[in-house]
Amino acid sequence: MYQPRTPSYRKNDPVMRWNLPDRVFFACGACHILAHTFLMRYGRDDMKPLWFHPHAGFAGNHIVIAWDDWIFDYHGYSNRKKFITHCFQRARQRWSGWDADITELPRDVLISEPKSREIAGLWLREPTQFLHNALPRAERYLDRFSPPPPSPRDKP
Repeated sequence: MYQPRTPSYRKNDPVMRWNLPDRVFFACGACHILAHTFLMRYGRDDMKPLWFHPHAGFAGNHIVIAWDDWIFDYHGYSNRKKFITHCFQRARQRWSGWDADITELPRDVLISEPKSREIAGLWLREPTQFLHNALPRAERYLDRFSPPPPSPRDKP
C-alpha cells in the first residue's frame, strides 16, 4: 500500500524505478522479490507468501511472508494481526472503501511471470525484468534484518 513520493514517479520507467531507495523499491513493485529472497534464506514449511489483493478499482497489491504470529516485508518483522489491521486502516485513509482479499500464494509464482499470470489479477515481474537483476539487491537488503524469531514449534 506504499505510495512513492518521488516527484513525477512512473512505475513504467525502469531507470526511475531502479533508482528508488531500497526500502521504497521493495515496498512498491519488488515486494515479491524480497519475499522470495527471504524464503530462500530462512524458509520453513510454515512460512507462506500472502498476497494482499485489492478489490476491483483499487490499488495497493502487496506480498509478504507470514507464519505463526509474524509477517515479514520491507519493514522487517511485524505482529501479523497488527500488520494486517494497520495496512487496511492506512489504505482506507487513502482510498475510501478500500478492501482486499488476502490470498496464500504458491512459492514458485514469486519469481515466475508465467506462473504468476495463471492466478487471476496477479502479474509479477521476474528478477531479471527490472533494469538490473533484483535478486542481489534483495539479498543485500535482507542482510539488514536479523533471522526470523523461532517458531513455537521449534521450542523444546
